[in-house]
Amino acid sequence: MKYKDDKPGRQPEKSSRVVSIGVMFVVLCGLSFYLGGIFCSERNRISTDQVSKAVESTVSGPIQVKSVSFPECSADLQDYTPCTDPKRWMKYGRYRLTFMERHCPPVFDRKECLIPPPDGYKEPIRWPKSKDECWYRNVPYDWINKQKSNQHWLRKEGEKFYFPGGGTMFPNGVSAYVDQMQNLIPGMTDGTVRTAIDTGCGVASWGGDLLDRGILTVSLAPRDNHEAQVQFALERGIPAILGIISTQRLPFPSNSFDMAHCSRCLIPWTEFGGIYLLEVHRILRPGGFWVLSGPPINYKRRWRGWNTTIEDQKSDYEKLKKLLTSMCFKLYNMKEDIAVWQKTSDNNCYKQLDVPDTYPPKCDDGTEPDSAWYTPLRPCVVVPNPKHKKLSLQSVAKWPERLHEAPDRIGDIKGSSAGDFNRDDSMWKNRVAHYKTLLSILGTDKIRNVMDMNTRYGGFAASLIKDPLWVMNVVSSYAPNTLPVVYDRGLIGTYHDWCEAFSTYPRTYDLLHVDSLFTLESHRCEMKYVLLEMDRILRPNGHALIRESGYFADAVATIAKGLRWDCHVNHTEDGNNKEKILVCRKKLWYSQSS
Repeated sequence: MKYKDDKPGRQPEKSSRVVSIGVMFVVLCGLSFYLGGIFCSERNRISTDQVSKAVESTVSGPIQVKSVSFPECSADLQDYTPCTDPKRWMKYGRYRLTFMERHCPPVFDRKECLIPPPDGYKEPIRWPKSKDECWYRNVPYDWINKQKSNQHWLRKEGEKFYFPGGGTMFPNGVSAYVDQMQNLIPGMTDGTVRTAIDTGCGVASWGGDLLDRGILTVSLAPRDNHEAQVQFALERGIPAILGIISTQRLPFPSNSFDMAHCSRCLIPWTEFGGIYLLEVHRILRPGGFWVLSGPPINYKRRWRGWNTTIEDQKSDYEKLKKLLTSMCFKLYNMKEDIAVWQKTSDNNCYKQLDVPDTYPPKCDDGTEPDSAWYTPLRPCVVVPNPKHKKLSLQSVAKWPERLHEAPDRIGDIKGSSAGDFNRDDSMWKNRVAHYKTLLSILGTDKIRNVMDMNTRYGGFAASLIKDPLWVMNVVSSYAPNTLPVVYDRGLIGTYHDWCEAFSTYPRTYDLLHVDSLFTLESHRCEMKYVLLEMDRILRPNGHALIRESGYFADAVATIAKGLRWDCHVNHTEDGNNKEKILVCRKKLWYSQSS
């Protein structure tokens, strides 16, 4: 080596070189392990059993955690959404509304406090009454009421908000709107269409109406000037998640939803090369339907109310038709304000994309079709894998038969098979029966919004299908990619990384279910922050069912005391001493500063 005067320095002694090489080896091994955890595919994932065995072989007793007491957050954080925080929007670009996408705070800026409920918060109204009304103090927002009252989104009377079922394109009621839609899509009435996504959902009246018709909808909206659309939806007991089609893929697998819907959602479908339509194409199942009402549909009659010209609307409509045709959509049906396109089930259509200079082109193999966690949108068509013979809407079993049939895509997961799927299905029936003995309100109207924080095939949700609740199935972005199987069963879910905050408002779930999450993710995610996030999204008087190895269960119980949770330790259904079940209840408390 050389010094500043370019004279050679003294060579290090042999022992020093050995130490340096040893340190470098350890650092390189650690870096390799870290990068491998980020980039490896599901084919190289470690199973829960393998991790549990590794934990058991390296520790002699439960992890020791010191008692901690978390302070209250300030009252202005009562609706804090860490990764979609309006206070941080100015740090990000305005192009394509990227500031509304997920931007999580750095580690040093994380909140280590308990989010308070609004002053006057009450226990939410129970389902199904909650679909039509909620307490004003639970979601104390007036702007959306004043701006949208003429469209009958909601109205405030006394201590409550009421939801008449109106919308921008259906001011006279959502039920009549959906009736008209069913006339255009007969598959909505016979179990063919089971899962849907509503982009720009408002207060989720469309998704709420579909629940009564056996269709499970993910209502999607950003945190924007419409104030708490998603929070209203979840307060009503309707599935919803914060999100926006901007520069990144939506956190869903390809070929999953049976239907997608936009009712004047103000998404510029024909701009940026149709890249937003390409994302709808990616997540829509072959044979699935895309429903559009609002501009530019029925422009000849409607254009005067859209602050535009008939020429502009005609041009937009022609562009829309051209783009949809290039992506292998066909116009399925149309009447008045509603147009329905269907994604082809015939892969031969995509051969047209092989012609040089064709736009949009086929996506190459550089990006996995299901890669959807912070994955940039790409201006190309994701072509369904032809090996999946039972992927299309016409090939998959109708609801409810599809719930317990092993999907075609089970074969894409290493170590999985139809037999494994069936064993998992049976296992969860036994587990849920045991859970109901530990938590007697499970299966009653006291629990409506449920999240399975690290599902495999959706077995927990499937075993609760007859109860008056719905389940958001979460698959870790670092776990084997089982979310397509969840959707093929007719259930809903999302990808997520629990080292970050979930895309929802505080106080939006009645029950959180955890199965070995800390065993699997503790090497990446600090337990304290995961539990603080669980506390943020859990409703006061809500519950957590935490199934963990004894190594982690006691530590979770210790931290839970600092969250003001009451927890009880229980045995598993088979009396397995290696696992424990914590049944925890979050207490209702009010901020001392309010």
